[in-house]
Amino acid sequence: MADDHSLGELIDMQLSQNGPMSIATYMSLALTHPRSGYYTGKDPLGAGGDFVTAPEISQIFGELVGFFLVNLWQQMDEPPSFTLLELGPGRGTLMQDALRVAVKAEGFLDACHLQLFETNPALKAQQAERLGQYNPYWASEIDAVSDDPLFVVANEFFDAMPIRQFVKGEDAWHERQVGLRNGKRVFGLSPIPIPEASMPEEVRGAAPGEIYEVSLASADIIHQLGTRIRNQRGALLAIDYGYGDIQTGETLQAVRNHAYVDPLEAPGEIDLSAHVSFGALRIVAEEVGLTVEKLSTQRDFLGGLGIVERATALARANPERMDEIGAALKRLTAPEEMGTLFKVFCAHSGDIAALGFPA
Repeated sequence: MADDHSLGELIDMQLSQNGPMSIATYMSLALTHPRSGYYTGKDPLGAGGDFVTAPEISQIFGELVGFFLVNLWQQMDEPPSFTLLELGPGRGTLMQDALRVAVKAEGFLDACHLQLFETNPALKAQQAERLGQYNPYWASEIDAVSDDPLFVVANEFFDAMPIRQFVKGEDAWHERQVGLRNGKRVFGLSPIPIPEASMPEEVRGAAPGEIYEVSLASADIIHQLGTRIRNQRGALLAIDYGYGDIQTGETLQAVRNHAYVDPLEAPGEIDLSAHVSFGALRIVAEEVGLTVEKLSTQRDFLGGLGIVERATALARANPERMDEIGAALKRLTAPEEMGTLFKVFCAHSGDIAALGFPA
């Protein structure tokens, strides 16, 4: 029976029976397999997990996102009903901090319908504990449940979306795949050539051996939610590590216990991710008719929203935490920490000016 096999064994059985699979298929199985996927089985966050996200570093991060959301809502003349959708809310920390600030704006809480997209039972329980007072609705699909204005927040969500990889050969591109060799999972190339003309213009002419990554899953999400936002008004805010222009380069990585490991070594037990191509997201968002702000670094975005002033005030009110607050500020904004690797992407319905973005 399937229950007797690990996820790795199930993947190996599939590879032996059906042949090599795309990296996107491998990532989907490893991360979201209904029973044994990495994101469906355990709490991956925090010191005891595999990685730490910005909301877990400091309450200020979520507070500034809350301030950002209130400002958008006010610019839209305070609609009396709107959906606030968070994709991959983690432990609910970001939204807890954001709403603690946002509800101070008169009318915001009454108008807000909180919707959370989450597949992990352990994280859902923590979200319920932190956000239960706001009567959230847990969605099993990435879509809005109403026709009201829609605000979407996605912090470190798109980096976990499956990617496909293509490697430039001497005369054509070939998709990189996962297969079996002598009973072990290995990377290989599909023999089917992909003509240069079918690749994005930005990567044509790449040297042999260069790798191009694309996330069709991310594009689908932006298309679906972007169409909603265009029709219903609103905005999508995505914060993640990534790059602005479509380009070559391999970024697939695996993390376990805060250390890098082989992406093929233990599917379901390791975190797989890739840097987000914000240039690709921009193309899809603009195609559906959204206005896309110039991509910002996390350092500039948080700085524009007043993170230094907020940290100073917080330290003044809690002098015993001054060192802790200063360390968190450095981690979120310093160029050698998260400050420039992490980017902030905002696409909206065009009738608002998003705070924290370069003019």
